[in-house]
Amino acid sequence: MTLTLDIPTITTERLTLRGPEPQDFEPHVRFFADEKRAWGFGGAENRNGAWRWFASNIGHWALRGYGYWTITDKATGAIYGITGLWHPEGWPEAELGWVAFEGAEGRGIIHEAAFAARQYAYDHLGFGALPSYIMPGNERSVALAERLGARFEGTFENVSHGTEMIYRHPAPEALK
Repeated sequence: MTLTLDIPTITTERLTLRGPEPQDFEPHVRFFADEKRAWGFGGAENRNGAWRWFASNIGHWALRGYGYWTITDKATGAIYGITGLWHPEGWPEAELGWVAFEGAEGRGIIHEAAFAARQYAYDHLGFGALPSYIMPGNERSVALAERLGARFEGTFENVSHGTEMIYRHPAPEALK
């Protein structure tokens, strides 16, 4: 059996959002090894755990037809993080999520990427008002969600992360 993924590429003014590639693994390892960074994404992982997460994202694309894109600089190819849609088993619905790798914060990169991923989800995948699930205390993610127009809706018990806050993004028709 051959598995071929047709992951769309999205371009913005400064960025390319593309499917995961082998060279993206090491930045994931560094992200998951940093407890300060990884706690808001479920917690630190060793190399094996990072591999399992990385591979599961590729599998998510195969099973759901969407997942996390790798965020790269259009001019240099530098890898800034990931953004996209995630809906693993046990979650109530697909969410719009993001991760900033070291050095990507404070430059509008993740906002630009998450905005483009949300627009793609609305325009090409037919999603309605998406949530973003955010760990309590992750103020940077809350600020980004609010900058994208999302509003606090409540909490839910995530099967893998415990209590998370739900920030609901505006519906596609509200953005027109």
